Amino acid sequence: MVTVGYTLMSEQAGPKHLVDYAVRAEAAGFDQLVVSDHYYPWLDTQGHSPYAWSVLGAVAHATSRAELMSFVTCPIRRYHPAVVAQKASTIGVLSDGRFTLGLGAGENLNEHVVGGWPHVQQRHEMFEEALQIIRPLLNGETLTFSGNHFDVPDAYVWDRPDRPVPIAVAASGPSSAALAAEYGNGLVATEPDPRIIRLYDDAGGAGQPRFGQVAICYGPDEAECRATVHDQFRWFGLGWKVNADLPDPDAFAAATGYVREEDVAEGIPCGPDVDRHVAAFKRFVDAGFTHVAVVQVGGDSQPMFLDWAREELVPRLKAL
Repeated sequence: MVTVGYTLMSEQAGPKHLVDYAVRAEAAGFDQLVVSDHYYPWLDTQGHSPYAWSVLGAVAHATSRAELMSFVTCPIRRYHPAVVAQKASTIGVLSDGRFTLGLGAGENLNEHVVGGWPHVQQRHEMFEEALQIIRPLLNGETLTFSGNHFDVPDAYVWDRPDRPVPIAVAASGPSSAALAAEYGNGLVATEPDPRIIRLYDDAGGAGQPRFGQVAICYGPDEAECRATVHDQFRWFGLGWKVNADLPDPDAFAAATGYVREEDVAEGIPCGPDVDRHVAAFKRFVDAGFTHVAVVQVGGDSQPMFLDWAREELVPRLKAL
């Protein structure tokens, strides 16, 4: 059975609302809660971007059953990898072992706030070094590390859950899939592409969890949903190479100025038809994903969505 998740989209809601939505989502039957880790929203119209790790701590305390996950954290600029290991282990303790650390190579949008954004080759080198630091610290080892990008003279994480926090690594091609298989306990991908699953399995990841995410916009008025998606999620179709390098919401607004409402609605199901939303989710299941988190686009629509999801959506998704 696929694990049905709900996304705490930090770019479209403030911290108190996110904690409230987490409690409501768990009560609605969602089995996983994933949170985006941003410094900026993608677009000004989204309007929020609280510190994800404070939210995770509050959510760990306020919930009792659902799995938790960062989706995803970049450990190469804004956070030193040794500190990422410490805070991940802390959330692991607070959640009684329900937390998975999702890691990726990041976006300029969020990481440039502490300095220049490295070239893609350098980013990937930094990311591998970060994984070499984080994994042993999560496992309770005392670490001394000296690399081309990071130095850890001496580090040990004192507070850890009984089971080391698992790592899921974001991947989009052969090299990142191999990295995920070597250093992680699971794969993260944002497209329902069976190719990335095969690459991950071939690299040694067979049998591990595969985490995906699907955006939808439920509401009684399809036209209103389409307008919301265009207003807040039109960056979605730019592709990873563009999304990783644009520096701020103004740049995303400029880059998506040509995107039409119908362009966005082609990729994100909008309106009241539950079958369309189930079909979008099922694409990930059919591709081989074991965990899929739903993004409900539109911050103000979350309470309505969660009430509907309890009755209509979650039972259908779990039946898959």
